[in-house]
Amino acid sequence: MRRAVIVDIVRSPFARGRENGTYAGLHPVNLYADVLAALVRRTGIDPALVEDVITGCVIQVAEQAGNIGRQAVLAAGFPESVPAVTLDRKCGSAQQAIDFAAQGVIAGAYDVVIAGGVERMGLVPMKVNRMGKDNEGDRFHARYPQGLIRQGISAELIAARHGLSREELDRFSLRSHQRAAADREGVKRDIEPIAWTDATGAARSLAADEGVRADSTLEKLMSLKPAFEDPAMLARFPEIRWGVTAGNSSPVTDGASAILIVEEKMAERLGLTPRAAVTHFALAGDDPIMMLTAIIPATKRLLSRAGISIDAVDAFEVNEAFASVVLGWQKAVGADPEKVNVFGGAIALGHPVGASGGRLMANLLRVLESRGGRYGLQTMCESGGMANATLVERL
Repeated sequence: MRRAVIVDIVRSPFARGRENGTYAGLHPVNLYADVLAALVRRTGIDPALVEDVITGCVIQVAEQAGNIGRQAVLAAGFPESVPAVTLDRKCGSAQQAIDFAAQGVIAGAYDVVIAGGVERMGLVPMKVNRMGKDNEGDRFHARYPQGLIRQGISAELIAARHGLSREELDRFSLRSHQRAAADREGVKRDIEPIAWTDATGAARSLAADEGVRADSTLEKLMSLKPAFEDPAMLARFPEIRWGVTAGNSSPVTDGASAILIVEEKMAERLGLTPRAAVTHFALAGDDPIMMLTAIIPATKRLLSRAGISIDAVDAFEVNEAFASVVLGWQKAVGADPEKVNVFGGAIALGHPVGASGGRLMANLLRVLESRGGRYGLQTMCESGGMANATLVERL
């Protein structure tokens, strides 16, 4: 039986996604190309062996348009024979790239494949691809006449559903920063420092994630104002208590990630040492108004397919789109909080939507390796009420 194994993962430092932020002057193609080149260099793989590069990117317009995966493959110096495809499953795009790559290996479509993702949210902002047009259509509106809502309102609804207080949300966020700060040395294994020349000709570089705040305190977090307060939404959803803030939400972020996935026997022939096998996959849809809750059925479906209990999983990576999302998931599935996002999550590290799945997988493997764990589970909520869930087994 064929098995898909992860050989290694490389990502860029995650930068704050501001219009004139740290990565200003760095084209997203070049950012992703640097990560792809680093993955080849670190693993020693001949890039001519790569049969596809599957890339997550959500906002595929402007500098990120036209199959950015292919542009980055060529910019990285790969042979012209290496193809690429770019996909959009919202926040789960890079995780979907991993799943498609591993599924292709298991099915015999690939022996050597790269999965990854990139997003320069400070350069190509969210929703710019919609250009002010109706991208849903009249039949969608007939089914949801009041319309969908912002993700922040969905996060508020999740907090209300699970009885989560503002203090619980902020304590979780503080924990994310503290855990990420404690992992400053460990995370260097995953990160490829990025260097470039900006529009003024000045040399620039970044070697560490920008969003981690080691000096954060509960008092600072609780002093922040609600980010999504809206009288119209309160009239529609009177259960909301306005506890979601910028401090307990993931920030807008720039970044890229890449993962080398190889058929197990091929890895042996090439002298590559696998870190984990990608063994099971699940997808789920849920209420698009609640939007961020599909990680619950996706997790349950994945565990059922794998034939294991929640207690058999040694480490979880659950994307911290909002603190309420992870806390609500924990309550619903019964996961041990001490196994969840051990090295911090997106609230501290950032969430470049097309690339985050690679960062979560990198953290997941390091947690398993540091603790001697066997099974790791990763899940991501996604816009529109969807979710991915992936199970890996450490080798």
